[in-house]
Amino acid sequence: MEIWLIVVLVIVVLLVLYGILTYNKLVDLRNRVRDQWSQIDVQLKRRFDLIPNLVSTVKGYAKHESETLEQVIAARNSYTTASTPHDKMEANNMLSDTLGRLFALAESYPDLKANTNFLDLQRELQDTEDKIAVARQFYNDTVLTYNNKIEMFPSNLIAGIFKFKVEEFFKADEKSRENVKVEF
Repeated sequence: MEIWLIVVLVIVVLLVLYGILTYNKLVDLRNRVRDQWSQIDVQLKRRFDLIPNLVSTVKGYAKHESETLEQVIAARNSYTTASTPHDKMEANNMLSDTLGRLFALAESYPDLKANTNFLDLQRELQDTEDKIAVARQFYNDTVLTYNNKIEMFPSNLIAGIFKFKVEEFFKADEKSRENVKVEF
């Protein structure tokens, strides 16, 4: 066998091996992104399951504050009907905003603030919010690694051939970026 034929054969085998390894790494990263999204989804579902209990507790004390309560329920319902991660992110941001108004409303009712059921629900919701924040960080880290692999040469060639798509980061909405106004 000619030496040049052996060299060409070795190069072809190395390129095929590289392609297989890169493809498998991209699949692994894509699945990690999906897994991390499902972790966020689990915590968001827990959050949305807590909300009806919180709303019913507040209703008893704040009967005439129905607009805020309806907005919280509408935001929760928009999450349950969302089908894509992007839509769920938008619904989450809308709910975060309305929950902030709900807790501000609770400040106006001293009896409600002292209610142990409300305090337990508020504590559970805060715990869930912390878990969501951690899950979002893990998700964004995984998306970063995946997107880098898709966009960097030479793995971008394999990603392009097999149509791997860049994933969206979980971002804060514009309202949550505004400075909080504190008044005494």
